[in-house]
Amino acid sequence: MIGPVDGQVVPRFAGPPTFARLPRLDEVSRADVAIVGLPFDAGTSYRPGARFGPAHIRASSRLLRPYHPAVGTAPFAALQVADAGDLALNPFDITEALAAAETGIRGLAEDGATVVGLGGDHTLALPALRALHALHGPVAVLHFDAHLDTWDTYFGAPYTHGTPFRRASEEGLIDPERSMHVGIRGPLYSVADLDDDARLGFAVVRADDYETDGVARAVERLRRRLDGGPVYVSVDIDVLDPAAAPGTGTPEAGGLTSRELLHTLRGLQGLDIVGFDVVEVAPAYDHAEITGIAAAHVVYDLLAVLAAGR
Repeated sequence: MIGPVDGQVVPRFAGPPTFARLPRLDEVSRADVAIVGLPFDAGTSYRPGARFGPAHIRASSRLLRPYHPAVGTAPFAALQVADAGDLALNPFDITEALAAAETGIRGLAEDGATVVGLGGDHTLALPALRALHALHGPVAVLHFDAHLDTWDTYFGAPYTHGTPFRRASEEGLIDPERSMHVGIRGPLYSVADLDDDARLGFAVVRADDYETDGVARAVERLRRRLDGGPVYVSVDIDVLDPAAAPGTGTPEAGGLTSRELLHTLRGLQGLDIVGFDVVEVAPAYDHAEITGIAAAHVVYDLLAVLAAGR
């Protein structure tokens, strides 16, 4: 395995600008995990800027170290993780950008890598699910977000960061008996949003459920629903409270803490995770890399979960 640059040899603020200072994909013979940037935000409906998210997450990952004590594994020793750079996605044509993202993600997955997407806006979950469906069939979606992202259209547009999981359900990409949202909160357009969402195949763990039931109960609920097949994990960073992640386009009060999110992710050990993403990091609204650091740790914890499964 080729791991990160040694922080005892090269200072953390120096070295390559890859995720966690890992090798580039072209520097390894094979990769168990390929981390790919998805710099695109033409699907945003409020504050833009997530196109700069991949670079920000990478910059915020420099303090990650090789051993994860909470999970008890060294993910970069158990897995060959490499940074595949960024996909070139057309910022003026959403349909073309989605096709390019699907092609790029599918190519990495067909080479045997578990693909980790750094976003970018949440529209990009749709091409990821299209790519993985070609390899695995319908997958369960574990979706962390303040918002449902199962709206039909916005200003008549079918492909936005608020619609990817509706399109995925309509296209038969997801398992409607095993998919789940976590962290949902905030105002809706009407109660019909919840009715439509249930019809599309999602159960919900609300942000308020963490207050009343706690992390352990949330993990129990999602494990019971997700077990039994491949799982795709999609983390919109706005699942966190704006105090923990201000650098995002559509913040909502009352979100999870970073500790609650990371503990939930660690509870996924043993599930068949076939890919994941972290999206909606918009650095123009971040402060002192708070949001970028949270996003980098989400990736690190999920890599530890994958490594523990090996």
